[in-house]
Amino acid sequence: MSETPDPDHVRPAGVSDATVDALGKLSAALEVIENARGQLYGFHRMTGEADLALGEAVHALRESGATALADDLEAELVGRNVIEGRWTFQIVEDYDDGYYATFKALEKRARDELADGRRHLFESEMKEDRRTHGRRHHESRPD
Repeated sequence: MSETPDPDHVRPAGVSDATVDALGKLSAALEVIENARGQLYGFHRMTGEADLALGEAVHALRESGATALADDLEAELVGRNVIEGRWTFQIVEDYDDGYYATFKALEKRARDELADGRRHLFESEMKEDRRTHGRRHHESRPD
């Protein structure tokens, strides 16, 4: 069993509790942003799937004789922008290249400047505090 954390998860000398706490909060915020990004990609996928299903519905309506309704649906909805001038891929790209990239870069900068680039120091120290030392399935890290 490994009873010591990976050196990449050990607080560098001189890093204060307040800094580890602040970096932990920043990491937690980034995790929320990662989740939001995943939901945005889910929105992108679901909207695209809906547009393809709508195309199939339009075809089926046209085949069933509801030509005018099929024409209106096709003209108004098939391939329509989700927001002004944009399909969902453009929303995702703007998010990724703007807010998300900036958040990731600044979170990394904070780790680099304050903790030699080390990640999850707060969580690593919490693990060391909460686990039962010396007990199987409570190892600090894999062998």
